[in-house]
Amino acid sequence: MQEFKPYVQADTHLKDFSLKSIVIGVLLGILFGSANAYLGLRVGLTISTSIPLAVIAVAFFRMMRPIFGHTGILEANIVNTTGSASSSLASGVIFTIPALFLWGFSPSIFQIGTLALFGGVLGVLFMIPLRRFLIVKEHENLPYPEGTASAQVLIAAEAGGTHAKSVFLGLGVGAIYKAILGFLKVISAHVSVAIPVLRKAVIGLETSPALLGVGFILNYKIASVMVAGGLLSWVVLIPLIATFGEGFTVPFFPEMVKPIIEMSPDEIWTRYIRYIGAGAVAFAGIITVLKSIPTMYASLKVGLAELTKRGSLRESQLRTDRDLPMIIVFGGALLVIIAIAAMPHIIGAGGGIIIRILSAICIAAFAFLFVTVSSRIVGMVGVTSNPTSGMTIVALLGTSFLFALLGWTDDSAKAAALTVGTVVAVAASIAGDISQDLKTGYIIGATPAKQQFSEIFGAVCSAFFIAAAVWLLGEAFTFGSAELPAPQATLMKTVVEGVLQGNLPWGLVFIGAAISLVAELVGLKSLAFAVGIYLPLSTMMPVFIGGVIRRVVDYIRCKKESLAEDAKDQGLLFSSGLIAGEGIMGVAIAFYAFFLGKPKGIGFELTGASGQIASFAIFMALALFIFRMARKKA
Repeated sequence: MQEFKPYVQADTHLKDFSLKSIVIGVLLGILFGSANAYLGLRVGLTISTSIPLAVIAVAFFRMMRPIFGHTGILEANIVNTTGSASSSLASGVIFTIPALFLWGFSPSIFQIGTLALFGGVLGVLFMIPLRRFLIVKEHENLPYPEGTASAQVLIAAEAGGTHAKSVFLGLGVGAIYKAILGFLKVISAHVSVAIPVLRKAVIGLETSPALLGVGFILNYKIASVMVAGGLLSWVVLIPLIATFGEGFTVPFFPEMVKPIIEMSPDEIWTRYIRYIGAGAVAFAGIITVLKSIPTMYASLKVGLAELTKRGSLRESQLRTDRDLPMIIVFGGALLVIIAIAAMPHIIGAGGGIIIRILSAICIAAFAFLFVTVSSRIVGMVGVTSNPTSGMTIVALLGTSFLFALLGWTDDSAKAAALTVGTVVAVAASIAGDISQDLKTGYIIGATPAKQQFSEIFGAVCSAFFIAAAVWLLGEAFTFGSAELPAPQATLMKTVVEGVLQGNLPWGLVFIGAAISLVAELVGLKSLAFAVGIYLPLSTMMPVFIGGVIRRVVDYIRCKKESLAEDAKDQGLLFSSGLIAGEGIMGVAIAFYAFFLGKPKGIGFELTGASGQIASFAIFMALALFIFRMARKKA
């Protein structure tokens, strides 16, 4: 096998780690991390920001060349590495922290930020021993798609080309569209139509540019599986429950007030279908972890072998093979674990020393375990498809069962279990992110140790800003509301309560688990299918439309070789911009709502059938524009 040669050779020393690259990386990271937090709290999905960050870094340095002078490819890569850390922090925080608010706790920005910081540092440190195996030795087998794409962007920019316009155009369109929906309130953010034959069956559509962009990035295969899960809920299960519930004149468990005949489709979904969805997602997460056991074993074996090596830093004097010293890995991880056990009010629950020590042990075990899983999985399917929620559920189940066996079922135990889940979720998320970044660095010839330090620095600097964004969004819109449903956190809350208090309708939960099992047996991606069951169909429909657009573009590209990869890049970059634009405007609206009250619009809104048609027409016009952008050559 021919030895791999990076773009910048190991014996070439270019400027990489600099004050400007770190500062710009942190600022961009906070911006995109806040947008990712908003997206995740709305729909339970987050995306990798590596590609748009790489594009923006290149564009910014090119624009500022008269001030900063020439900025090389390695400096631009540090911006990308530092900035992407905050997006992964957001992914972990939004999956768990809102559950504390739903329980009535009120964790401070400091407490949320501290948990994010701990998880971020652990994720980076635990990934370091795995780099030589997953990134270097498995270079031919693990593509790390976002990392490879970011490297291509940086190399193309160094050679004189950039696709930055697509990202910025998407960002502007996404922001303006969100402002029209959420601030001006001229058109409706939701359209729906009832199916006449099926009782209480409704097909809805959120007119969200971010969700359209998510679908294009995910592609048709994943998006179609997710919408299939949504159709099962809203076109099969809800009509089925409504039909058989017609004869009930009293409420049917778990509903305690209304009989089924008096319930709306949304109420049936809330009181029955969500429990089925929770069971489906939980079991699908467990299936995903079980399927990853060979990967876990191989990665753990290599990781332990690397940790026991003496003088691993000195094995090679090549710049491109230098990791942070193992003393930092050992010492840093140990300090984090001790800090978790020693800080009594980290989540405001005030649990005793024993519960804190057990929580710290659970964090260490689950974090190291799932860092290896996450790093390997994103190498195959990318960050967007990383089943962080499934790994978090397993960590919560393990921790909750342990607490239940010891008789700890009070509020302190619930909060402690969520603490474990938060740190593990952040660690697994950032491990996937730094794996992509290290792949980028390996291809372009960066210094791994400087990337690893940049990732830690980015996590430390952005943790409390991301915490502030999440806290602010919750204060402005309320977690669990229609604007901010926080679906993953609601699921985590349900899992912990079910184990510690035994208050779940286990029949519905096991029905969901059985559905995931059937999906897995017939060859579907059970986790994607389960997420479709758990989330509203209206959320899945724009994702599906984005996936269909991607499918059509890919078909045309196969027919016309001249479109090549440029077409794909344009669509992906524009879609990433749409997501970032809507997310940033969402955070801006949250600021406005927090200080001045929720926006009331301009007093004019298209309503009724005409409003529905107008909203749908404008949304489809945006879909057509994405299609045209995706076909356009750079």
